[in-house]
Amino acid sequence: MSAVEAAPAFFLAAVVILAACRAVNALAVRLGQPPVVGEMVTGVLLGPSLLGLVAPGVQEWLFPDSVRTLLYLGGQIGLVVYMFGAGCEFRLSALKEGRKTVAAVSAAGTVVPLALGVGVSVLGANWAGILKPGVSPVVSAAFVAVALAITAFPMMARIITERGLGNTRFGSLALACGALDDVLAWILLALVLGMHAGTAGPIATAIGGGVLFVLLVWLVVRRIVAKVMANPRVSVDQRMLVTAMFLFGAAWFTDVIGLYAVFGAFVLGLVFPRGEAADTVLARIMPVGRVVFLPLFFTYSGLNTRFALLADPKLLLFALVCIAVAVVGKLGASWGAARMTGEPQPVALRIGVLVNARGLMQLVALNVGLSAGIVSPALFTVLVLVALVTTIMTSPVLGWLDKRDARRYADGEMPEFLLSGRS
Repeated sequence: MSAVEAAPAFFLAAVVILAACRAVNALAVRLGQPPVVGEMVTGVLLGPSLLGLVAPGVQEWLFPDSVRTLLYLGGQIGLVVYMFGAGCEFRLSALKEGRKTVAAVSAAGTVVPLALGVGVSVLGANWAGILKPGVSPVVSAAFVAVALAITAFPMMARIITERGLGNTRFGSLALACGALDDVLAWILLALVLGMHAGTAGPIATAIGGGVLFVLLVWLVVRRIVAKVMANPRVSVDQRMLVTAMFLFGAAWFTDVIGLYAVFGAFVLGLVFPRGEAADTVLARIMPVGRVVFLPLFFTYSGLNTRFALLADPKLLLFALVCIAVAVVGKLGASWGAARMTGEPQPVALRIGVLVNARGLMQLVALNVGLSAGIVSPALFTVLVLVALVTTIMTSPVLGWLDKRDARRYADGEMPEFLLSGRS
């Protein structure tokens, strides 16, 4: 298909995706789920798991290979904008509040899932046949471990914002833990890719380039953007242009060094100035990226997900084991670490529930592994299921905890640690 032919095919696919997302999102919101959950489910429904099963000819006509490439590119734009917004929402001061808790929870929420991920990968390789031919079992085990250690920081930030939890102690601590977890996970993912390539070059490039990038953003880019936003002679359109240039430049650089575009976008969001001018720019950029382009990424992921593979009893049982291991490793370990640092039970439990969601970030990692040739279709499908289940369970469990505590403190005043950022 030529570029001239691919353009109208892409526009048609985009219309179908956006219409389907709108319908499923409405249902997800009514069920108490954030819109991003509806987009994840829509991606799976438009893939071979449903549309490809019911009408394979229609799916192939809507999403030929040339259109899938365009969906990937459009989805990357959505991811970059979404992660930029997540960085803007994150308060660096949260890393200072409860440093002991953040360090302990991030360490436990990374190390324990990594260890359990290696174990479950060995089980799956010997029993469910999840390995991709030609890929080292060590590399596969390391990839599964990293995938289970990831936290869906952007989605978690959205849940915290939508539920008005940003000023609660557990909300700010969960954001700090989630951000730190994901930075560690991306570095570990770069290590896995280096192992797969059989050279230390990608590892050195990722670490060295990452340090250089952070220094450039903090020392140079931050000051330039702040001056642009503070200059009254600069129009809103010009501010948007400068923001887009730095955003795409950051995405390009971190993609090239192996930390991926989402990391660059998030770091730029961290240093983006706060204020009326910056808020105006965000109000124009974020809706387009989140509403129009991000659903393309979920559909691209859904096109690589084949839930029909779970008809194999061994693979289905392996998937259930992975879900259990994921929840125990992340929620359980984070809760335990928070309790050991002296956090009250309601705070520790909510931190564990929030960081347990894999969602968007695990899908990003899975697509990276798929592109690198590490992940088999069976393993991809199992880990997508893990991402869906751990994400979907977050809001209902938080709601149940809120109702339980409301009954518990019905005759007295709600404890301050559930109402503010102070312990």
